[in-house]
Amino acid sequence: MKVVVLYTPAPPDAPPQDLDGLVQAEAVSAALTRLGHQVERIPFELDLAAAKRALLQAAPQVVFNLVEAVSGQDRLLHLAPALLEAMGLPFCGSGLVGMLSTTNKVLAKQRLRAEGLPTPDWWEAYGALQPLRPGDRVMVKSAWDHGSAGLDEHSLVDVTDPEVVVARLRELASRPGQVWFAERFVDGREFNLSVLGGPAGPRVLPPAEIRFEGYGPDKAKVVGYRAKWDTDSFEYQHTVRSFDFPAADAPLLAELQDLALSTWRLFGLRGWVRVDFRVDPQGRPWILETNANPCISPDAGFAAAAAQADLGYDQAIASILQDL
Repeated sequence: MKVVVLYTPAPPDAPPQDLDGLVQAEAVSAALTRLGHQVERIPFELDLAAAKRALLQAAPQVVFNLVEAVSGQDRLLHLAPALLEAMGLPFCGSGLVGMLSTTNKVLAKQRLRAEGLPTPDWWEAYGALQPLRPGDRVMVKSAWDHGSAGLDEHSLVDVTDPEVVVARLRELASRPGQVWFAERFVDGREFNLSVLGGPAGPRVLPPAEIRFEGYGPDKAKVVGYRAKWDTDSFEYQHTVRSFDFPAADAPLLAELQDLALSTWRLFGLRGWVRVDFRVDPQGRPWILETNANPCISPDAGFAAAAAQADLGYDQAIASILQDL
């Protein structure tokens, strides 16, 4: 087929999470070529009329949507599926509604809570579900940004005066374009579950646990920006992905798999998805985020999970291509 790979362009001096988008565009394009397809890459920017002209000129049978941000804004990434749907072009990856409702973390949590799926309590600048109390421990997070942008141990707040935290959220909310919230911190194990679409329906790939090796009692176990992108940092070198579990974890892993599928169905997702969990000391899982169209670079977690399922990179891309 003629396949257009739609991606987010980035200059050579862009942050690592943006440059990684170029890596995955090249990797997906190479896989599609090996699978026998004719491939063209088109950058997607804020000029929607130009994007539409480029797509019409390319005349693809399918578009592989890898757009992760538009004009440097994660909150605009839903413009790509919106345009593709408006043009009636078949495309890989989640649709407009699924992308929009999962990209905004607060909106996603509202839908999870309404469906009865477990997600940690959260507080917004205005209209919180319940009051913050002294002794609460929260993560202050951006509602829109992905890739753990701005997230580190300083985002973790032990609440002594709730009004101070609320005032901080309101100060952040007063800045143009800023949407932040505080989420109850689950101090426990961290898991990522990847879900792969295909002609037979969604398939949950082997669960991965992020293990915090060498973390002392005073160091917050948080997969922040350094853990994901700063290769020289302690956090990057000591947050290790593992697929090995004792037999005693089998019931927990089965529950995580069921929750990942429930999340896929709730948001109407397709293609490829990663669901992030924390599990508290009592063994209860909590959904942190649902990542539609997560990073699919060959060295990313999704590809690692596919390999654990004995799926090669090209096989995973072929499966995604059939989930339209």
